[in-house]
Amino acid sequence: MDSYEFNRYAGATLAALVTLMFVYVLTGYLFKAEAPKEKGYVVAGVEEAAPSQAPADAGEPPLEVLLASADAGRGQAAFKKCAACHSVDKGGKNGIGPNLYGVVGSTHAHAAGFAYSEAIKAKMSEPWDWAALNEWLKNPKAAIPGNKMAFAGIGKAQERADILVYLNSMSDSPLPLPAAPAPAAEAPAEEAPAEAPAEEAPAEEAATA
Repeated sequence: MDSYEFNRYAGATLAALVTLMFVYVLTGYLFKAEAPKEKGYVVAGVEEAAPSQAPADAGEPPLEVLLASADAGRGQAAFKKCAACHSVDKGGKNGIGPNLYGVVGSTHAHAAGFAYSEAIKAKMSEPWDWAALNEWLKNPKAAIPGNKMAFAGIGKAQERADILVYLNSMSDSPLPLPAAPAPAAEAPAEEAPAEAPAEEAPAEEAATA
């Protein structure tokens, strides 16, 4: 096949492809597909399910409730993750972290001889109460920004309560547990409105003779 024949076939093929492309574009422009406004068929008695919604986060139970069900034995076992840095024995030495004997109810920076961060020293007059210690165990960096404690925190609320009860037992003067909030009283049921007495029909007058 010489070059003339090749060019003729190539030109014909190219022209066919261009024609097909032109027809494709033209038909797509003239005949646009649109989604139907209504369903093609409806099954009687079947309702569309509403989109599911994720349940709202109820949050943690009150700390007082968690402390009421806390267990010092579980807290002692959970405290093992803290024992690498803290001692909790009476008269124990400071380690990487301060000795924690009697920490519940004491003031911040309570351990003598420990090099506290400036962030902790700034709170020396504030007590380590139940709420403050709970927030500290949950996330030390968020509870007191700028402190030197390299610990991510304990995410489980009940585990924190167990540790707090254990730490409270390691003291010369353990604090009483805070009172749990009283359950909300149920609203009294509304009384049904009393029915109005039925009106008596007027007596018929006696017919006169």
